[in-house]
Amino acid sequence: MSIHILNSRIYRDDIRRVAELDLPWRALANTTLVLSGASGMIGSFLVDVLMAHNTNGLNCTIHALARDLAGMTARFAPYEGHPNLKMTSVDLNGNPLDFDQGDWVIHAASNTHPLTYSQDPIGTITTNVHGTFSMLDLAARTEASRTLFLSTVEIYGDNRSGIERFTETDMGYIDCNTLRAGYPESKRTGEALCQAFSVHHSRDVVIPRLPRVFGPTMKLNDSKALSQFLLKAVAGENIVLKSEGNQYFSYLHVGDVVSGILTCLFLGGCRQAYNLAHPSGDIHLKDLAAKVAGKAGLEVVFELPSEAERAGYSVASRAVMDGGKMADLGWKPLFDLDEGIERTIAILREITS
Repeated sequence: MSIHILNSRIYRDDIRRVAELDLPWRALANTTLVLSGASGMIGSFLVDVLMAHNTNGLNCTIHALARDLAGMTARFAPYEGHPNLKMTSVDLNGNPLDFDQGDWVIHAASNTHPLTYSQDPIGTITTNVHGTFSMLDLAARTEASRTLFLSTVEIYGDNRSGIERFTETDMGYIDCNTLRAGYPESKRTGEALCQAFSVHHSRDVVIPRLPRVFGPTMKLNDSKALSQFLLKAVAGENIVLKSEGNQYFSYLHVGDVVSGILTCLFLGGCRQAYNLAHPSGDIHLKDLAAKVAGKAGLEVVFELPSEAERAGYSVASRAVMDGGKMADLGWKPLFDLDEGIERTIAILREITS
């Protein structure tokens, strides 16, 4: 019988690990935090960490924003009636926010899996541009202490210069005349908007750039390669690899991504971008597929992608990031790749069986 994710002992332990980090949590005491994308993979984990502190008296009011109010309500059902969690259905695509409070603003809403890049290319772009504008405008009006914008390794594009690891000042190639370019180009624009708002409105903004993320809070229709590997493993089906698997990327468990986001929120420099990555998470896609298959006692099989899938795939073959700036802030992963995969599979089995 399936259970709610917050009833999973393993998941609660994931939350505890992040919540017990030595960070200046009291900076959030008696404040209001506005979070877009609250029901997503990253946003929902972040809400759970903050609510763990609220049960201990932090008194941080979270305005959780998402398009699907019913889905968000179901995800956070165990918190029903809690005065520190307020859920609102919001479409950020060009719609101003009418909140009058926002001590902290985090923009985590985005289309982040390949099928949506090809099936909803306009929504992908507008969420990353109009949505970012709306959240920055809110931060300016409410004079928020800090705004955090979730960016991505995708802004680096294709590594055509042979750089071993992208630092925050490197930049690869993106062909803007493709459907797939809507995601990375709009994320680049989002970063530019952050810089513009920060200077023009004298607002404090910080930008973590995320690697490829996995974890038990993923959507069950997530079309990213590793998400599909994990779902196949849970279903007891062979892992399907839809390329030769030579892509070399950075990966992190969602718990480490959230701990990195919080580290940036509390300790990052104004108008600074930070690569949220660690060498232990760098791996070829074919080796990642084999790792997941091995943990589930399955095999890796090759299958040609559909046209819709191919249209959403990144053309980058090497996109690993140098996480030195994050290390300088004192951040390091809590979950190694093997443990993260094992725990994710175990939790997904609990909540989908």
